[in-house]
Amino acid sequence: MTRRPKRATTPLALVAAVSLLAGCGSGDDGSGAKDVTVWMYPVIADPKANSAYWAQVEKDFEAATPGTTVTIEEQPWENRDEKLATAFGSGKGPDVVLLNPDQVPQYVANGALRPVDPAVASVKQEFLPNALTALSHDGKLFAVPIYHTVTSTLYNKRLLERAGITKPPATWDEIKAAAPKLKRAGMATLDYSASNEATLNLNFYPLLWQAGGKVFSKDGRKAAFNGPEGVAALTFLTDLYEEGAVPKSALTNTNIFADHPLGKQQVAMGFTNTLADAELAATTWGPGNVVVGKPLSNVKQVGFGVPGGLGVNARSDNVAGAEKFLAFMAQPEQIQSLGKASGFLSPRTDVTVPSDAPHAKEFQEALPFAYPGEPSPVARQLMSLIAPEIQAALTGRKSPKEALDAAAGQADDLLARQR
Repeated sequence: MTRRPKRATTPLALVAAVSLLAGCGSGDDGSGAKDVTVWMYPVIADPKANSAYWAQVEKDFEAATPGTTVTIEEQPWENRDEKLATAFGSGKGPDVVLLNPDQVPQYVANGALRPVDPAVASVKQEFLPNALTALSHDGKLFAVPIYHTVTSTLYNKRLLERAGITKPPATWDEIKAAAPKLKRAGMATLDYSASNEATLNLNFYPLLWQAGGKVFSKDGRKAAFNGPEGVAALTFLTDLYEEGAVPKSALTNTNIFADHPLGKQQVAMGFTNTLADAELAATTWGPGNVVVGKPLSNVKQVGFGVPGGLGVNARSDNVAGAEKFLAFMAQPEQIQSLGKASGFLSPRTDVTVPSDAPHAKEFQEALPFAYPGEPSPVARQLMSLIAPEIQAALTGRKSPKEALDAAAGQADDLLARQR
């Protein structure tokens, strides 16, 4: 890849902004500069804006860290894990890569990642505790959070008022109480996505966590989602489905707001919606009809949300340069800049991303309730086992207990093969 000409001068303020970590690595481009290779994914939806943003980051980082260059290679989301696993396995992977929490245990188990605590040692206390926990394994941080997502409740005020409901339902009991009123008004209550393509992080798992349940046992070796909490969560869902409070189209819904009954104003509320959903709702429902609440509450109040973090390849030969890049991207101004460009939120407690979006504040306030799920190397495979059983429960072919027990049996077999 062609290198850009390096600047001869560097603003002193930018130099001081980054803690220069001792160490040396290879990747010398012939000019004495040590190059850091970063694999970045399209966290900014517009491709041109995404490319322009990371090109500017390259320039700003190099201005702030004389003697260390960076090449940010844009990668597609498609086949992301397969490509990264191949690169790590061949020893030709990037120095730095963007990771989600569910990838961390998988690559730690393979010895592909190194701890990154030194990169943010002086500011670690400024990050959301749940963001650090999500990207840690065995007490060590393996990716530095640079943004955070969160989902929360989204209500159609017009539909609620049509049913005589003035207070948006915020608990399971309130949802059950609202359902008959909404049915009499000709509407469903709760949007849900039960297709096999939909991620359980945006449908069943938040209900499981709200019931006080877990996906895995404490040691991670057995399924736990079929316990009393899981049965309670699935029973809550199937009861609503049977009475028409969850629309029948749930079986084919795929987590795409515009295509769902919620987006089409056929259902009054959703419980795993994003800021982008709220903005789209404002254009289709009218801004005065959009209400955003905190995550639903039952035994616990919790919603799904994940940090995106930068991890370091365990086989990198420029660890010092990689850690400099992590430290740079963790700075408040970079967190704000990326958040403003991407629409994501801040993973730091001392930084708020400025936003003109009318409901950004409500989603920021939902961050303390964000839970990324339980890390496991088989987390994604497990979803494909559970989803069909949830469909079986919704359609009445199995009871909630029978469906979850069947999925747990398959899950236990899968987990046993990992030992």
